[in-house]
Amino acid sequence: MSIHIGAKPGEIAETVLMPGDPYRARWAAETFLTGATCINQVRGMLGYTGTWNGHRVTIQGSGMGMASLSIYANELIRDYGAKTLIRIGSAGAMQPHVQIRDVVVAMSATTISTPSRGFFREVNFAPTADFGLLRAAVAAGEAKGTPLHVGGIYSADIFYDERPDLNEVMQRHGILCVEMEAAELYTVAARLGARALAILTISDHLLTHEALPALDRERSFGEMVEMALAAAFA
Repeated sequence: MSIHIGAKPGEIAETVLMPGDPYRARWAAETFLTGATCINQVRGMLGYTGTWNGHRVTIQGSGMGMASLSIYANELIRDYGAKTLIRIGSAGAMQPHVQIRDVVVAMSATTISTPSRGFFREVNFAPTADFGLLRAAVAAGEAKGTPLHVGGIYSADIFYDERPDLNEVMQRHGILCVEMEAAELYTVAARLGARALAILTISDHLLTHEALPALDRERSFGEMVEMALAAAFA
């Protein structure tokens, strides 16, 4: 048991999928895992462990934002021995060619600030994905015909953004989408020697103001979970 995770030793698998929403963690566990058991309910941040094609998998909610994600990623790796962490979440498209329901595999994550910023002082650390996971996820998505994009994303540290000028800069530099957790996940994993990847489903569009209807989200998010599981055990 750690401070924020109530699982007992051995209850968390080496491979962990991390949605922000704890209820999405429950949905993914019930949908994709065999014999899923709830192993964490501390602060309502649900976590489940089961098997997928014979492989042990934990699906643990991370909460919203890099500060929350950082807590769970640190404890999963340091206290429970997790070796592969894959974020499965939603994102807002920032480019015209990225459409609602598309999947983005994040090669790098640009950010203004993360909870790890104090470690680097004057250095601008570049948070990047594990290449093996990234390559396997892209292969899995292409095999299923999933519309996907690979490239840089923006991890924002605030949801209610009032910086349209910043969004314009990101768009000019080819940033595919915006979310709130990946940069810190990549940084923590690099520091602690784990593999990390973020796979994101586009749920809304900053340019067209489209949004994915609630009833359609489950199918689209399912494709993302399948890609993550296939990548983890490729």
